[in-house]
Amino acid sequence: MATSHRILLTGANGYTAQHILWELLEAGHSVRATARSQSKIDLIKKSFSKYANTPKLDFGVVPDITVPKAFDEVLKSTPPFDTVVHTASPFFLTSTDPTVYLEPAIKGTTEILENIVRVAPTVKRVVILSSFAAVATLHENPISDPPKVYKRDDWLATTLEEAKLATNPVVSYPASKKLAEEAAWNFVKEGKGNFELVTLVPGVILGPVFDPKQIEDPETLNFSTWQIYNMLLKPGVKSSDPVPPTSIWQYVDVRDLARAHLLAVTKPEAAGKRWITVGGEMSHQEWANYLREALPEKSDVIPIGEPANIAKPEGWFTYSAPETVDVLGLTYRTRAETIKDLAPQLAEFAAKAAAAPAAA
Repeated sequence: MATSHRILLTGANGYTAQHILWELLEAGHSVRATARSQSKIDLIKKSFSKYANTPKLDFGVVPDITVPKAFDEVLKSTPPFDTVVHTASPFFLTSTDPTVYLEPAIKGTTEILENIVRVAPTVKRVVILSSFAAVATLHENPISDPPKVYKRDDWLATTLEEAKLATNPVVSYPASKKLAEEAAWNFVKEGKGNFELVTLVPGVILGPVFDPKQIEDPETLNFSTWQIYNMLLKPGVKSSDPVPPTSIWQYVDVRDLARAHLLAVTKPEAAGKRWITVGGEMSHQEWANYLREALPEKSDVIPIGEPANIAKPEGWFTYSAPETVDVLGLTYRTRAETIKDLAPQLAEFAAKAAAAPAAA
């Protein structure tokens, strides 16, 4: 019989974290889910009503993940925790202030590791959600001859000093992910914690929202989902509008990434390694193509673009991570599944947005 783990999941109200929470609970594990406020906890309780009143799921509020001893109280548990899954970190690209990205990502990570050592020495594995942005240099010329192939041993070159001076979020956000993950690995290398570390390094995270009823305003969507909505389906978009060029091709379905977290918790082979979790490569044009197939009633809204123009430019960087499938055992959904499963939710969000002015 599989071992049941006692797990602390941070940032549990997040887009990816809600899918992770479902995977963990469905696999029979006991989880304490944290968020920054009681109102966010209340939303999780509604979405997870199957488990909310059972011993398998309890909750904790951590208002600010960067302050000293932020996680001390939520790390106290009977039975004690043996695993921590840390997902809490901001993801938006709207601020030119680098501290908005750097402080929560880096301090939030180092704080929870220090808190684990002090309060929860029973924790034997820590799983951290990082980003492909911590591996690849996304803000420089993506084309080379031969094309750059990123692997899990690669790291973004941006330093903390450079990141602090950056006013472009395309520089400072990736740096925050790299520096936070690097801080975690350094923590372990310096012998500060008696736990195994696992990091997951996903591409752009796409796919359905766990509970669309939580979304009252599409502007509150997670960034990648909002980007698809804003580009291809929001009120005012027309089929004759252009499809913007693709800047990041590597993606993963949020449900596959959630499954990867479950494997990272339970697989002995996962320990001590980074795992690139990229399901494939997909262009913005493919987003539009799949949405148009899934939502024929929106044919006058979703941009047509150039449906056949889905090839990545020659020389554009790519990735290689066969070990995620061969060793970790992760399998990936198709591109079509990822977008088509999200499509009806996007249509619903667009309908809400269109109706909002009349209701005001």
